[in-house]
Amino acid sequence: MKAFRDARRAVLLTMCLLSACAAADPTRGAKGPPPSNSAGNFLAGRFSLAHGDFERAADELLGALEANPNDRELLIQTFIACVNAGRPEAVQLARRLPGNQVAHLLLANDAAKSGDWKEAIQRFRAVPGDGVMQLLQPVLVAWAAQGMGDTDQALAALRPSLSNPRFRSIVALHAGMIADLAGRSVEAAEFYQIAEPELGAQSPRSALILASWHARSGRTALASRLLTDMTAAVPEAAIALPGLLQAASRRPVARALEGMSEAYATFAAALRGPETGELSSIMSRLALDTRPDSATARLLASDAQSAARRYEVALSLLDEAVRSSDPLVPLIRLRRAALLHQLGRSEEAIREVERVSRDYPDSAIPDIQLGDYLRLKQRHAEAIAAYNRVIARIRQTKPDDWGVYYSRGIAYERSGQWSRAEADFSRALELSPDQPSVLNYLGYAWADMGRNLDKAQDMIQKAAARRPNDGAIADSLGWVAYRRGRLAEAVKHIERAVGLEPEDPTVTDHLGDVYWAVGRRIEAHYQWRRALTLKPTPEDAAKIQAKIKSHPYDALASGK
Repeated sequence: MKAFRDARRAVLLTMCLLSACAAADPTRGAKGPPPSNSAGNFLAGRFSLAHGDFERAADELLGALEANPNDRELLIQTFIACVNAGRPEAVQLARRLPGNQVAHLLLANDAAKSGDWKEAIQRFRAVPGDGVMQLLQPVLVAWAAQGMGDTDQALAALRPSLSNPRFRSIVALHAGMIADLAGRSVEAAEFYQIAEPELGAQSPRSALILASWHARSGRTALASRLLTDMTAAVPEAAIALPGLLQAASRRPVARALEGMSEAYATFAAALRGPETGELSSIMSRLALDTRPDSATARLLASDAQSAARRYEVALSLLDEAVRSSDPLVPLIRLRRAALLHQLGRSEEAIREVERVSRDYPDSAIPDIQLGDYLRLKQRHAEAIAAYNRVIARIRQTKPDDWGVYYSRGIAYERSGQWSRAEADFSRALELSPDQPSVLNYLGYAWADMGRNLDKAQDMIQKAAARRPNDGAIADSLGWVAYRRGRLAEAVKHIERAVGLEPEDPTVTDHLGDVYWAVGRRIEAHYQWRRALTLKPTPEDAAKIQAKIKSHPYDALASGK
């Protein structure tokens, strides 16, 4: 399954048409501010577009475009801002971009929304059928034909793509939805049967579409098993499982416009990545254009903005989604809390996760997330209580449960309860013996205490073999060497660790310690002072300051 997903994503990423990607890039090809009084609008719009503030970007760039209507680069940037902001001006701008793929798609959407399916088909077919459109175009044409009531034409548009093994499952899923919507149950069953082996566990949405077919066909046990299996592949979706099971009794796509939204969402998911994130964002906006209430599309749009580190924009996209009745709402609420935490609004994030925990008491996922946030806020007793609730829910332990024992072990260790921490780390290793994080944490803790040094070194080396470029593990290798008196080896490992983790205060502090031990004392002093600038915990900062105070710089510089 993973190999299929990776291969399909790689194909889709390399197929991205250059013109579409250029249109998605707000800075590519820019010629500079227009030579007019609108330069301020232009610069403000460019800045807002680059930072994901699409509403303001649209306002500013529309003002600049009004003064410079013949500037094509400005026209493209204004169009993309309006598409991402969901502005009605995007349709008017699209009519001025006859060679732009995104403009073609938006105009086809506009025709479909007005019920002119014939024009929608013509516009979809007018889009150049290369790049990503090799697959997206026939799917959109098929849904437009179904909107016109011509199921035969719709399925005929998809059949050639069914012969391509790379895309067969995706095409079959859409063919199944079209046949299902048309009441052609025999054909729907055949298409769904093709799609299920590859897509049944890929995402909550594809699993729900397939499970709905089984549930509405009287195979409720099979529908339940399919959704449950999906949560094994997508663990965070487990909190949404009760809602998904309930939603399986309803048809997931009730009209052709919703099918078009599913097509765009499919590609928004497939195109997520550092090189195509902007195009993924546009695809998710096109999905919302045809189905504004799609929680899946909002989640994908938010993910695209989050990947671009536009966390405020990502958060605003989820604010409306959490008020919907979609079964994915609990998952969206947790994702929203994660964005709040990312923005430094940790207390808001904690309160939101607490509310989700109360609303979904049968799920352990909110308490895991809550425990992690509390632990990062140094509220270890509360974090331990959250982890305790998770562990109390475990009826039969399985290898995946190692994470909660590891997390609780960290909270115990940070709160000075070493015997309990050691027991949790050992339990985590019993469940999953090769976890580098646990091997490293326990090995480092033993080394720091001067205990079990041989075993600690073996564990850290085992972790390093699995994560050779992990700065924390490289630091642990140096620290255990330092504790064993192998100072040259310690310097080598910790210098490498600082190269891998230059902003980590603990690693930098350790480099100062080993420099001091080998007589490089001015360098040690410098590293300790640098560690203080990297925001260590108050406790660690006090220890570093004590070391600096006990070895005054003036005395070192004078050689005394």
